[in-house]
Amino acid sequence: MSALDDFGLSEEQRLIQANVDALLARLLPPATLRDLDDKAEFPFAAYAALAEGGFVGLPFTSAFGGADGGRGDLVALVEAIGRHSVSMASGYLSTVVYSGMYLQHGGSEFLRRRYLPRLCKGEIRGAFALSEPDTGSDASGIKTRATPSGNGYVLDGQKLYITCAHVADYLVVVAKTNAEAKHKGVSLFWVDAKAEGVSIRPLRMLGRHSSHPNEVFLDKVFVPADHVIGETDRGWGVLMKGLGLERLCVAAASCGNMRHIIDYAKAYAQERHQFGQPISRFQVIQHKFADMQIMYRTSRAMTYRVAAMLDAGLDPVEETAIAKAYVTECNFKCADLGLQIMGGAGYTMDHDMQRFFRDSRVSTIAGGSSEIQRNIIAKTMGL
Repeated sequence: MSALDDFGLSEEQRLIQANVDALLARLLPPATLRDLDDKAEFPFAAYAALAEGGFVGLPFTSAFGGADGGRGDLVALVEAIGRHSVSMASGYLSTVVYSGMYLQHGGSEFLRRRYLPRLCKGEIRGAFALSEPDTGSDASGIKTRATPSGNGYVLDGQKLYITCAHVADYLVVVAKTNAEAKHKGVSLFWVDAKAEGVSIRPLRMLGRHSSHPNEVFLDKVFVPADHVIGETDRGWGVLMKGLGLERLCVAAASCGNMRHIIDYAKAYAQERHQFGQPISRFQVIQHKFADMQIMYRTSRAMTYRVAAMLDAGLDPVEETAIAKAYVTECNFKCADLGLQIMGGAGYTMDHDMQRFFRDSRVSTIAGGSSEIQRNIIAKTMGL
């Protein structure tokens, strides 16, 4: 880290990053990260330590056990986690942003007071269940149904690619309460992941093994009426706000991952000798690093700018879509260049670059694919 990395950050944000760096360097050394990846195990100890340090509660209001952190604070935190492990960042975000923030923004006073203090303390974890076998980008086309029954609803359906559902205590389930109304018939539910009728099947994926996605089956799952997040049939606005924050945080984690990739590849290039000198002295290698640094610096500036706009009370839909598409694509390009710099060594399982490559690829798909972000950008341009 340099003074340039700290430029524009508040003193509190610098402390957040320094403390998270120290904590994760101790709890997630390279050997531990490799073991978690090999065994597809969630980083429980690291997550618990983040909760104990107050980092899980950072973006939540103090009334519910949080720290009243702003979006810039959240980006600084997620970037720092991503510098150690983008898979760890996914595990953090699944609870804090992909599920917990839906309670903060749309939950009733009852739901927030009952669950957010426990979430901030790390006592419960969450996951966000939106995508389905036939529905990914078209969120309004979901087929999971919520039917009124007594003093609640019965949920039936199937969700796919649900990150960290296997370690979640609660799920934010997006369902249709009005099958004919498209986005105007969408509702959000806070569902006990251990409730009767909920079954979860882990999926084997290319990367991010320690925060892998799952298939979730909902078979006549009863949810009390007071566990609806927001108003029935009016969950679309809450959903869109949540997805916007998710995309910003995916960009932040990608920035951290780029920094990790550059540092790892640089250390290798300075040690690897060919033709009597380190390969880092060859211009062809230096230009690859220059390209990686350009992508990292521009991505970081873009991400923090979107966070600043949100903290200023703006609604930067276009800027968020641009950041999500650009930064995640740069992340994968950096991983590809890092692997190329390392050559055959980068392709072996004995080095971590292959994991960075695998872990970076999903960012251009999850949280709204690059193609969807371009659709959003074109729409904001009036096209």
